[in-house]
Amino acid sequence: MAKRQLTRRQTWRIDKVQEERAARAAKRESRMLDELEGGDLGPEQIGLVIAHFGIQVEVEALDGEQAGQVCRCHLRTNLPTLVTGDRVVWRAGNQGIGVIVAQLPRSSELCRPDMRGQLKPVAANVDLIVIVFAPLPHAHANLIDRYLIAAEHAGIQPQLLLNKADLVDEENSTHLNGLLTTYRQLGYPLLEVSAHEGGGMDELQKRLDGHVSVFVGQSGVGKSSLVNSLLPGVDTRVGPLSEVTGKGTHTTTTARLFHFPGGGELIDSPGIREFGLGHVSRDDVEAGFIEFRDLLGTCRFRDCKHDREPGCALLKALEDGRIQPNRMASYRHILASLPAAEY
Repeated sequence: MAKRQLTRRQTWRIDKVQEERAARAAKRESRMLDELEGGDLGPEQIGLVIAHFGIQVEVEALDGEQAGQVCRCHLRTNLPTLVTGDRVVWRAGNQGIGVIVAQLPRSSELCRPDMRGQLKPVAANVDLIVIVFAPLPHAHANLIDRYLIAAEHAGIQPQLLLNKADLVDEENSTHLNGLLTTYRQLGYPLLEVSAHEGGGMDELQKRLDGHVSVFVGQSGVGKSSLVNSLLPGVDTRVGPLSEVTGKGTHTTTTARLFHFPGGGELIDSPGIREFGLGHVSRDDVEAGFIEFRDLLGTCRFRDCKHDREPGCALLKALEDGRIQPNRMASYRHILASLPAAEY
């Protein structure tokens, strides 16, 4: 049955109720913050946001006597949106609740548009984005390419990771081998592991040590299982694949940061089934296809759309086999999904 369309007045009423609820929550938060700042607050210190819960965050103290301790903190209203991985200046309160007073500059940020098309940071200060895919749910090259573009746009090094390698069989091996061959030929680092069986996990741990990493990928590819295997005792929730859709069920609801014993951090982010690129331009998309780099700017026409134009360097490379047809198809599909102003 099709969803019932809301009238304009119904939509207005829903938005107004949500605004009123948000205003009441902000007023309560402001009152609590006034009470905190009116009391005794400790000295300013540096902290790391390890989780975000609406109007509060969990902060790990990085210096002073409280180093290593975790404290729930309120945010001053003049602060920008904070995400897991942010470094902040905070002050401890005498009630066990602290106050964030400043955000420190980010070295990088991973963003994606929300349901309304507004750009939303997902994680901060990350230097390695681990793109997780699996035999089930079905691995889509176009989604992987979207993550690669996002990584290139954010200046974050990508690492491709095939999880559930023990589930490769006669039915899916042809598709997966073709996928792996494509990215290996392009020079992307790629690991094959099984969080369930344990194969390849030592190699993955070595790759993650010393980095601030974030796992991204479809729901159901086993990100939470990977976290459980890498960090015994964390016990993040693991969800089954939907019997109806064959897609993963969401188990992680907020990005959380974990420390590795050997150094480095891992941010486990909520699973998503589609990664929007409404915040990038056509040039950004082209930069994300690394096999295009030496060819861009060499077409006969400066405004070449790489479609049917004579003298197109990309079409010639496609004809010669230097660009694979599936990659060109993915590029065109992503371009077609961009807002008209960016296409």
